[in-house]
Amino acid sequence: MANPPIDQAGTDFGGLTVALEKVCFIIFKARSFDAKYPAPVRDPASNPTDDGDLSVLADYPDDPEWAEMTSLISALNVDEQADLIALMWLGRGEYTAEDWDTVREEAARSRNEQTARYLCGTPLLADHLSNGLSELDLSCEEYELAHL
Repeated sequence: MANPPIDQAGTDFGGLTVALEKVCFIIFKARSFDAKYPAPVRDPASNPTDDGDLSVLADYPDDPEWAEMTSLISALNVDEQADLIALMWLGRGEYTAEDWDTVREEAARSRNEQTARYLCGTPLLADHLSNGLSELDLSCEEYELAHL
């Protein structure tokens, strides 16, 4: 059976302007970011073997993962950022796939210069984005197979 035609955004869902590959990459990066836990009060410069190398999972204010995620999302155009917000809201169960046009319009109105911080500061971002894709009958399965 032939694959359905793919639009310029890289998906077969006509309402998504951000390429599926971009969303999947953000989900992939967000999974490692979501695994972080609040940094302990002690000095983060201690010997990594003393803490069993757990410091890589600590969430410090100057965390390079945070900087990478926020710059990645900030580099997206306004429509792509709005799509990410809408996908997250969809994945949290606030809307259904039938509401896509409405949620997308609302996300576009709420998008601003703090969008990257908003998205990265959302617990379980990767899960919400993945669930949002599922609501639209999309998935990152092929992306994960090719990149993992």
